[in-house]
Amino acid sequence: MQMNIQEAKSQLARLGELAWQGEEVVITKAGKPYLNLVQYRGSKKVRKPDLLKGQIWIAPDFDETPEEVIDSFYNSTLFSEE
Repeated sequence: MQMNIQEAKSQLARLGELAWQGEEVVITKAGKPYLNLVQYRGSKKVRKPDLLKGQIWIAPDFDETPEEVIDSFYNSTLFSEE
């Protein structure tokens, strides 16, 4: 369903009910889509820190970039300036 923003102001409760029931509600402004009205789904489960502690391994040299990789960025002919 599409409705311009002026009409939507007076029918917000009805539009909210339609969105809650799963209908696509698009509010337009100057004849163009402006807002999508969607139902609130709430947040998912609360995240717990350290849930995977001890199960993930990162190499000691993870942050080290080999010199040849760095050079290939600066000396590449793939995107030449010519």
